[in-house]
Amino acid sequence: MSDRASALHAGAWWVWALGLAAAASRTTNPLLLALLVGVAGYVVAVCRTSAPWSRAYGAFLRLGLAVIVVRLVFAVVLGSPIPGTHTVFTLPEVPLPDWARGVRLGGRVTAEGLVFALYDGMKLAALLACVGAANALASPARLLKSLPGALYEVGVAVVVAMTFAPHLVADVRRLRAARRLRGRPDRGAKALLKVGLPVLEGALERSVALAAAMDARGYGRTAPVRPAVRRLTSALTLGGLLGVCAGTYGLLGDAGAGYGTPLLVAGLAAALAGLRLGGRRSVRTRYRPDRFGPRAWLVSGSGVAVAALMIWAGSGDAAALHPPAVPLTSPSLPLWPAAAVLCGLLPAVTESRPATGRKPTAGTDATTPEPSSPPRRRAGTPAGRPGPGPRTRPAPEETS
Repeated sequence: MSDRASALHAGAWWVWALGLAAAASRTTNPLLLALLVGVAGYVVAVCRTSAPWSRAYGAFLRLGLAVIVVRLVFAVVLGSPIPGTHTVFTLPEVPLPDWARGVRLGGRVTAEGLVFALYDGMKLAALLACVGAANALASPARLLKSLPGALYEVGVAVVVAMTFAPHLVADVRRLRAARRLRGRPDRGAKALLKVGLPVLEGALERSVALAAAMDARGYGRTAPVRPAVRRLTSALTLGGLLGVCAGTYGLLGDAGAGYGTPLLVAGLAAALAGLRLGGRRSVRTRYRPDRFGPRAWLVSGSGVAVAALMIWAGSGDAAALHPPAVPLTSPSLPLWPAAAVLCGLLPAVTESRPATGRKPTAGTDATTPEPSSPPRRRAGTPAGRPGPGPRTRPAPEETS
C-alpha cells in the first residue's frame, strides 16, 4: 500500500484534536488536564511522520509552559479575584487613581490565588497542546485539498498561517545545527541574534515563492455567478456560522445545553447549504481527492466521544471537574472522566506506524556486508560480452 493510500484524512486528526480541546475546556482539574496532554503527546509520538510539521508539538508544549508562567506572574503582580487566607508573601503595593478601582499592583499574594491562576493557566496550556497535536499529525496540504470550494481562498490563508510555526521551528533547528558544526555557540542571546536574520530571510524568500506559486495557479479567480445566488450564499454561510458559534457556546457553557443542540444542528445545516452553493464560484478541480474512510471515522469518533463523555460527566459531578481553590484541597482524579480521556488513545492503536528499520533474518549475521554491485561494462564492449578482466601480475615462479 502506498503512503498516500495509507495516510489518514487530515480532517480526522483535526476533529480528534478539537474533541480533546473541547474536553479540556470543560475542566480545571490539573490531573485531568495533564492526562489530556499526555494522551495527545502519546498519539503524536506514535502516529507522527517525518514531515517538517511533525515537530510542532514540542513548540506548542513550550508555548503552553510560557502561558502558565505568564498567568502566574499576572496573578502575583496584578492580584487574583480569589480571596485567600494563606499569605505566601507580600509585595509593595503601588497606589492607583480612583478610575483604576478594582485593579492593584503588588500587595498580598495568597496561596489560593496562585492555585487558581495555576489551574487557569493549565487549562489554556492543554488547549494549546491539543492544537499542537493537530498541527503535528495533519498535513496542511491535504487539509487544504479537502476543503470545499467556497472556502478555498480562506483555507489557503489559514494553512499558510498554520505552517508558519512548524517551518520556523525547522529553520531554527537547521541553523543551530549548522552553527554547532562550525564550532560556534548555538545558545544564548548572541546566538539567537545570529540565527534570527537567516530565519527572517528564509521566511521572506518562502513568502515570495508562495505568492508566485499562488498567482501561477490562478488563486482568487472565480466563475461568474448570479447576484441572487451570491447573496443567498452569503446569508446562509454567515447565519450558519453564527448558529454554530452560538450552539457551541451553549454546549460548552455550564448552562444553556437546552438551546445549544438545536442551534448547532440548524447552524450546521445552513452553513453546509451555503458552502454547497458557494462551491459554484470555484473554477478549480481536484486530482485524486482524499476519502473519509472507516479509519478516519474511528479517529474522529474517538475525539468526539472524549468531548461528549466529558460534557456528560460534568453535568453529573461538576465538583470533580472543577476542584475548588478555596479552601485549599488536593485535587483527585475522577474515574469516569479519566476513562473518557483514555478513549482518545484509539488512534495510537489504529494508526501506529511500524519501525522503518529492517532486522536481520534468522540464520544470517547482521555484520555480514552486502554483496557488491557488478563491475561496470567498459566503453566499447558489446552488450552481453564480458569485458577483459583486471590485469594481474604473474606469480614469481611463472617468470623463471
